[in-house]
Amino acid sequence: MTRRWLVTGCSTGLGRALVERLAQAGERVVATARRPETLSDLADRHPDTVLALPLDVCDPVACAAVVATATAHFGGIDVLVNNAGYGQCGAVEEVSDGELEAQFATNVFAPWRLARLVLPLWRAQGGGHAVFVSSVAGAVPFPGLAAYTASKFALEGLAESLAQESAHLGVKVTILQPGGFNTPYGTSAALPRQRVDAYEPVAGPMLAGLRGMHGNLELNQPELFAEAVHRLVGLAEPPLRLPIGEDAGQFLTMALSARTKEFDDVTAARLHLPATP
Repeated sequence: MTRRWLVTGCSTGLGRALVERLAQAGERVVATARRPETLSDLADRHPDTVLALPLDVCDPVACAAVVATATAHFGGIDVLVNNAGYGQCGAVEEVSDGELEAQFATNVFAPWRLARLVLPLWRAQGGGHAVFVSSVAGAVPFPGLAAYTASKFALEGLAESLAQESAHLGVKVTILQPGGFNTPYGTSAALPRQRVDAYEPVAGPMLAGLRGMHGNLELNQPELFAEAVHRLVGLAEPPLRLPIGEDAGQFLTMALSARTKEFDDVTAARLHLPATP
């Protein structure tokens, strides 16, 4: 069975690898990027199944136009993959209002907007699959990545709410939680304009780790992500959450264990607010 996909953030990394995998499988894909020329080779090799379109996900008019074009070109959309995103580095004190707003505009508001645009199509056709690319940072806070972590926590809240609201319409929702991957994510992460030296002991090592991700062959490779997503969408009952990469499972297990222990400790100590009179 071939499906009709709309994928954002496809110029490099995970998005590019996913489009390559889908093209190999004969899936029909509208691949979007701010620089669609980065996808011209795929579109040239697969002219009947891959359509590359320019898209700034922060532009509401452009988002509506891409959904309309995708629908007209392939007759509908079966899978939306909200992959476009970036990392804003910086401790809480360092990140400005503008930097925080830009982070949420790309990582939260844009996926919300695109989901809202495709939902009328899915209600009409009886279903669809919304895939949100989160991160282990959607459950594990990292020092020096406060804005990015907050945006991924918010993205997961959006996806969980959508799953509850739209299941009766035949809509499936999956949150992807990748671990560390060999992609340009770390080298393209934005630095805050304001730097506070007091946070260097915790934020510095995090930044160094991010900058060292691209080209690190010991990390997960993008092809693993692409294969996992392609298999995921073929499942009759896909999971709400899918960790991708062995390190993802380790991070998420530690985070869940820590929260469970904290809850158990608080409960055992009976640290409850007094009942309302």
